[in-house]
Amino acid sequence: MVETRLYGDMLPFRFQVVSVAHHSLGAIEGARRGTFGPPSDPGDLTYQDLQQLVAGAQAGLEKLSAAEVNSLEGRDVLFQVRDLKMPFTVEGFLLSFSLPNFHFHATTAYDILRSKGVPLGKRDYMGRMRMKN
Repeated sequence: MVETRLYGDMLPFRFQVVSVAHHSLGAIEGARRGTFGPPSDPGDLTYQDLQQLVAGAQAGLEKLSAAEVNSLEGRDVLFQVRDLKMPFTVEGFLLSFSLPNFHFHATTAYDILRSKGVPLGKRDYMGRMRMKN
């Protein structure tokens, strides 16, 4: 399952899940450091390893306060891969780079699971809604 691809030239399910974690908690950590790059190759990961990676990212995000995240506003963050350097403010980076990447990789992982017959629906992707009390 972890090596499943939707199309031959696409990266596998494993990479999609790693990227979801990387563009969630990893993006906040990069914003704190002021630098962010592509995820490193974690090597061979099992489905259970991927579940633990996502759980760890979720736990790390849940520990953050709004004040901690908001305190990053206006700081510089540089995305760099090899010779390509893309300068952002933290809010520009999170909203126009990491958030779209997060959704792209989450959707791709969802689509791979659906293609393998996993009984997921739109509500599973959307998660808990934050309705007015």
